[in-house]
Amino acid sequence: MGISVEDEHGDEVDRIVAAWHLERPDLDTAPMSVLSRVTRLARRLDLERRAAFADQHLEPWQFDVLSSLRRAGEPYALTPGALMNELMVSSGTTTNRIDRLEREGLVVRSPSPEDRRTVLVTLTAAGRTRVDTALIALLECETRLLSPLTPEESHRLAGLLRALLLPFERPRTAGPPRG
Repeated sequence: MGISVEDEHGDEVDRIVAAWHLERPDLDTAPMSVLSRVTRLARRLDLERRAAFADQHLEPWQFDVLSSLRRAGEPYALTPGALMNELMVSSGTTTNRIDRLEREGLVVRSPSPEDRRTVLVTLTAAGRTRVDTALIALLECETRLLSPLTPEESHRLAGLLRALLLPFERPRTAGPPRG
């Protein structure tokens, strides 16, 4: 196993996996060594993101919507359906989020110039300023979080995580990932 439950040089996941190994030596707990760390890092990242956005008075979901619009490029507009797909949330959640951001003056709804039946959600100047400033804070935070790794290690980790994530992001029509 390598790490004992009492090992002071391991992390919490090492201790959890070692404890499971003692209790259930018949099971291969190796996947926990990777995926439990991913889960714990995701929780930590969420807390760090919240702190990074706090100065901009943004919640992570607000940043996600605003950044989707900002990344769309000029005129920084998307349909609610496109936002729903990009954010991976329901149509009701998308509508609620757009309503709240519109009340804050960060987005506006307007008819599409190509098809007046289609609504566009557009980033306002205030929304653009807010998301640009929050992005700087987020990148500073993420740079700090990745500082224990060399640039090469960070690049390699990004590639490994991409390999794990891709099967979940393939188009649904392609069927389940083969393995």
